[in-house]
Amino acid sequence: MQIAGMNEAIDRIERAIRSDESIAIYGDYDTDGVTATALLVQVLTALGSRVRPYIPNRFDEGYGLNNEALTLLKNDGVTLVITVDCGIRSFEEADHAKKIGLDLIISDHHHVGDSLPDALAVINPKRSDDSYPDKGLAGVGLAYKIAQALVRKRDPQPINGGDVLDLVALGTVADLAPLAGENRRLVRDGLKVINKVKREGLKSLMIVSGIKRGAADAGGIGFTLGPRLNAAGRLESALAAYELLITTDIFKANQLANQLNGQNRERQILTKEVARQAKEIALQAGDSPFLFAAHEGFSSGVVGLAAARLCEEFYRPAAVASIGERETKGSARSIKEFHVTEAFDACKDLLVRHGGHAAAAGFTVANENVGALAERLRKYAEEKLASEDLRPALRYDLTVQPSQWNMELAAMLKQFEPCGYGNPSPLFAAHGLEVKYPQQIGADGLHLKMQLSDGTRSLEAIAFRQAQWIQNMPKHIDVIYALEMNEWQGEVRMQMNVKDIRKSIV
Repeated sequence: MQIAGMNEAIDRIERAIRSDESIAIYGDYDTDGVTATALLVQVLTALGSRVRPYIPNRFDEGYGLNNEALTLLKNDGVTLVITVDCGIRSFEEADHAKKIGLDLIISDHHHVGDSLPDALAVINPKRSDDSYPDKGLAGVGLAYKIAQALVRKRDPQPINGGDVLDLVALGTVADLAPLAGENRRLVRDGLKVINKVKREGLKSLMIVSGIKRGAADAGGIGFTLGPRLNAAGRLESALAAYELLITTDIFKANQLANQLNGQNRERQILTKEVARQAKEIALQAGDSPFLFAAHEGFSSGVVGLAAARLCEEFYRPAAVASIGERETKGSARSIKEFHVTEAFDACKDLLVRHGGHAAAAGFTVANENVGALAERLRKYAEEKLASEDLRPALRYDLTVQPSQWNMELAAMLKQFEPCGYGNPSPLFAAHGLEVKYPQQIGADGLHLKMQLSDGTRSLEAIAFRQAQWIQNMPKHIDVIYALEMNEWQGEVRMQMNVKDIRKSIV
C-alpha cells in the first residue's frame, strides 16, 4: 500500500474486528469530518465490527482530539480510536492515548508540521515520507481509502463503493479539496450515486433545499447541500448531520433535513452580522495586508465564514476569532499568494494549537497573546506579500457572445464536470452587451438579475453579490461569465453566471 501508515492501520483494524473490540471513529464537525465518520461507521458495521461515532462539540470541546474524550471512550470499553479529518497535530493527545492504553490511528489530510504524533499509525499523504501520488485527498477521501483496503480482502464483499461514494463526493466538494486527479474521479462517480439517491437523509435534504433528483452537481453540493450539513456543527452539534446521513427512517430523515435547513438560515443571519463587525474591527489597524478581528461576542461557529467574507471583499488573508474566558479560538482564510498555515507556523510560540491548509486554518491562542499574534501575522504578511499586486484577477478562456451559443456547445461543457476548486468552470468573455430589465434579487437584495443581448440574442444573466451596479447601470457592458444550464418547468435554458462587469469599451 503506497499510503504511509496504511498497512499498520489495516492490520490493527482487522485484529479489532476479529477480536470483537469496540472501535470509535473520531471525526471533525464539518461536512468532511461528518461524512468521513459516517463512511467508516457504515463500512465497519458491514464488516461485522462493533463501531461507534464520536464527533466533538465545537463549543464545549473545540476542534480535534481532546484528552477528556479519549479517557471517556477508554472508560466506556473502546480499545481503538480512528480519527478522520483531524489529529495530525494532536501530539499531547496521542501521548495521552498511549498512557491510558488506548490504540490510536490518525487519518488526516491537513498540513503536516515538523513531526508526527506518536500514534500506532499516521495516515496523511502530505507526510514527507509518503509516496502516494495524489496529495489532495480530503478527509473523507482518506476514509474511503481505508475502507477500500479493508473491503478488498473480503470475498464476497459485504459493501461496495457505490454504497458510500455519495459521502465521498459531499465531503470532498464541501471541504474545497481540489477537483483534480483522484478527487475528480471520486466526485464524478459520487455524483452519479447522489443523482440516484437512495440514502434517506440525503433524499430529504435535497427536497428541502430544492435540488431535483438527477440534477445535483458539484455546485449544488458546494452552495446548497454542504452549507446545510455544516450548519449543525456551526450552531449546535454536528451529530444531527451525522444522524441525517446514516438514518434509514424516512420520518426521522425528513425531520432532520428540516432542522438543518432552519439552522442554515440562522447561520446566514449570524454570519452576516459577525462579518460586518469583524470588518469594522479589522480596518481599525489601517491598510494592513493581513486582516485580523477578535471579539467576545463572535460565535465560534461562523468565524471562518466571516473570515472568508473579508478575504473575498478585500483580497487579503483574514482571521476572525471568538474571545473566550481564557482562550481565543479563530479561523483564517487566505488568497493564492499566501500560505496561511505556514504563517501560523511562524507564530507557533504564541499559539496553543493550530492547523489547516494553504487556504484555510484554525487556531487557538491564550487571550493575553491575541494582540501579539495579530501584530506578528501582519508583519509576516507584509514581508511575504511585499512584491505582490494584491488584486484578484479573472482569466477567461474564450470570447463567446450570446448569439454564438447553441445547446450542442452548451452540452459539451458538461465534459469538464465536476467543476469547482482546483478545476474551475470554463470562463467566457462577452463585449458590448445591452442590459435589459436589471433588478435586485435575494433576501437582502445583494444579487443582480438581468437580460443581456448582443443585438441578435438575449440570455438571462445572474450576477451574485453585484447588485451595486443597479444604482448606475451602463446601457452596455462587458462581462466575464460561466454558462449554466437551468431547468424550469421541463424546459432547459442557458443562463450566464456573471463573475465580473465593466462598462463596455466596445
